[in-house]
Amino acid sequence: MNGADRTTGRLTYRNVGATRHGPLPAGYHHLHHTTRIGHGRDVFEAAGAAVTTWRMHRTSGAGLRASAARAEPGARVEVSVGIGPLRISAPCEVVWTVYEKDRTGFGYGTLAGHPETGEESFVVDLHDDGSVWFTVLAFSRPAAWYSRLGGRVVPVLQRWYARRLGHTLRRIAAA
Repeated sequence: MNGADRTTGRLTYRNVGATRHGPLPAGYHHLHHTTRIGHGRDVFEAAGAAVTTWRMHRTSGAGLRASAARAEPGARVEVSVGIGPLRISAPCEVVWTVYEKDRTGFGYGTLAGHPETGEESFVVDLHDDGSVWFTVLAFSRPAAWYSRLGGRVVPVLQRWYARRLGHTLRRIAAA
């Protein structure tokens, strides 16, 4: 499944795969956040496994239900945050994966019912100097009334969550 691209659902946006191949489309908020996770092959492998088996998201405090144990094209994922009636769910579908010697990750796109429309990717890279980096790349715009109402707060929350994922992944990979 190395480098696979496939979709099976009704994604709510065009430019499927743009977080993998670029460029990110105009008319969306763009997010690009990179965090140094650590150093060495063991850190890379632990971080890659945590990203692609949903452990990073779950350990960060998000609720997560997935149709597959590991990221694969076509897998459905529902990430949720909040409590009780204030819980917000975000249904997505994995649209691409990469499982390479020095690069592991995936991108998922929004499905109907997601508060945003767009795509987000989570990738771990092992550089030539042995450093391990985690990157969140996304493009999105409001799809629900409450995300439109949130205005400029939504991108701030997205950046905060990307940083949180990076910190969580660093802890997981160091353990």
